[in-house]
Amino acid sequence: MISKLPFMATWRFLARRLLGHPRLAHRILILGVGQDAVTIARETLMRREAGYDVIGFVGDDPAQIGQSLINPCVVGVMYDLEAVVGRHRPDRIVIAMPDRRGRLPLDLLLKLKVRDGVTLDEADAFYEKLTGKIVAERLRIWRLVFADASRWARLYRRARRLMDVALAGIIGLLASPLMLLTALAVKLDSRGPIFYMQERVGFNNTTFRIIKFRSMRVDAEANGPVWAHEDDSRVTRVGRWIRKRRIDELPQLFNIVRGEMSLIGPRPERPVFIEQLEQRIPYYSERHLVKPGLTGWAQVRYPYGASIEDAREKHQYDLYYIKNQSPMLDALILLETARTVLFGRFSR
Repeated sequence: MISKLPFMATWRFLARRLLGHPRLAHRILILGVGQDAVTIARETLMRREAGYDVIGFVGDDPAQIGQSLINPCVVGVMYDLEAVVGRHRPDRIVIAMPDRRGRLPLDLLLKLKVRDGVTLDEADAFYEKLTGKIVAERLRIWRLVFADASRWARLYRRARRLMDVALAGIIGLLASPLMLLTALAVKLDSRGPIFYMQERVGFNNTTFRIIKFRSMRVDAEANGPVWAHEDDSRVTRVGRWIRKRRIDELPQLFNIVRGEMSLIGPRPERPVFIEQLEQRIPYYSERHLVKPGLTGWAQVRYPYGASIEDAREKHQYDLYYIKNQSPMLDALILLETARTVLFGRFSR
């Protein structure tokens, strides 16, 4: 395994360089010059490895042509869109115009799509595909209701329970020596119990007691519940190490076997924080439509958070997972989680 790491690192580096090369990138033309259009361009430029290159923007005012909004500039106007497309030859057009009524040349867009093979994307859908998250403030619930669910995805969901128990058993068996050593280290490092149990909110808003290796002092919440944060002084020496590699979460395999959790899903939160977050974050309660997970899309895509703003950002990734659950996405999450355990990425 270790001998393959240099090869994997080299492959990842070359893939990013090739995908981010302007001559190989998928060329994007953005319709709109407002904040949505700028956000799409900025996020695209931040992710060169995604294989996209922004040509520029198309607005309504000829006086804006040549004006730079961030790095790409306005390259044309809507009434001259066919000529703009002919000059710049985009592979994809992203429509980022909040008010589209009477402004979009639908006949021309259909012709570009069918005749010329130009891919058309609505801004929110492209943003979701690009970033792997859904902006909760912009979400319309019908996007979750009518999310595409293939036959294989439905079959997979029906088999989730069997897979959860099987994988939890396999992981538990393989990790049992590590768990025994961790239990011994926790006991020798500081006074108190080996395991820590805490009430969390799960599927359909039911509560359960999550099991973890104790990583904090026994008096950590003597003054009441507070967010855990980076370099938290309440964390013990052993606790800091097992948190960095998420070994403290391994006892939750028992929660999975008992049916309270799944291997993959949004991380369960405490009732006291749920009340705050549901008031501040749109659609936060939708996370309880699926079982909470030992690991999840938000955990492998965003650093450990210790504030409401962090919770807001992570929820956007959780919404993406709820909408796009699939065997392939779950496999990717498991691979990224393994990398976190091995190398301590997104440690706390």
